[in-house]
Amino acid sequence: MYPDLEPIEPTEAVEMYLAEKRSELADATLRSHRSRLSHFIEWCDEQDITNLNTLTGRDLHRYRLWRREDGNLALTSEKTQMDTIRVFIRWAESVNAVKSDLSEKVVSPTLTGDDNVRDVMVDAEEAEQILTHLCTYEYASERHVCFRLMWRAALRRGAIVSLDIQDYEPEDQALEINHRPESGTPIKNKFHGERFIGLSDETCDILDAWIADRRPERKDDEGREPLLATPQGRPHPTTIQTYLYSVTKPCFSTGECPHGREIEDCDAAADRTKASKCPSSMSPHALRRGAITHWLSSDMPETVVSDRGNVSPEILSKHYDRRSERKKMEQRRQFLDSI
Repeated sequence: MYPDLEPIEPTEAVEMYLAEKRSELADATLRSHRSRLSHFIEWCDEQDITNLNTLTGRDLHRYRLWRREDGNLALTSEKTQMDTIRVFIRWAESVNAVKSDLSEKVVSPTLTGDDNVRDVMVDAEEAEQILTHLCTYEYASERHVCFRLMWRAALRRGAIVSLDIQDYEPEDQALEINHRPESGTPIKNKFHGERFIGLSDETCDILDAWIADRRPERKDDEGREPLLATPQGRPHPTTIQTYLYSVTKPCFSTGECPHGREIEDCDAAADRTKASKCPSSMSPHALRRGAITHWLSSDMPETVVSDRGNVSPEILSKHYDRRSERKKMEQRRQFLDSI
């Protein structure tokens, strides 16, 4: 029926695609592709599609509608899902797994205005309240160290995971961020993400106390000594995420619930591993966005913010800078006398 195509099952095709992309994509990106394509495999199973040769544009439209039935799938997420499918189908065309030009029939939402920009962030007042609570009740704990580094240095989750004790230079008050994919700790932007981060006296005091008194003496599977070690070794990225969710839920630092829940009966309040179920808890990216916006609002030059946060000026403006237009005007006003 399809003489130019070679039969292949969806699962096998996805695995071949991921194997080819392994040398091109960062580990985190590859995991994201695997996760998104797992939905496609599930849909194929439901539709009894055992050979991608038979896939049509109408099938891909049905898949999009099937994914849209997930009530939690935002427009931006739908676009990400379908963009990944398009890339996968384009690859499938190249290996004679699907009909030519099928990728052109993948419909992805068009985002307009601010559809692709999220405003959720931890503001400076909230962050300082959390830091005060941690400093008082969990000084130099793993959550204190993690939150402080992510707020004061706007480090990404992957950078926190990648840090070794040797990357901390107490005499120079600095952290060195390194891309080490060969030993399991790649970072965003790979070698372009490597940099030195200057630290304040207070941050160094906290790190010194963590290393001296509270850090578990553990190495990872590669024999390296993670800075933010856990009893099991190097923290997993989801562990970092759990730390952040657990300290950004309002009841952690205020003792009050803005959602009218009884704290003692709330799973999100009682169990830190379930803190993400709190509607007000924040992700690592929301903390990073808040930190960068705070720096910009504090008159830190954009070039300095860009270098410290390892983010291009274009991405900085589009995805991180949440200052109001009035705030930007007031900051520019201070330069008027020199014009």
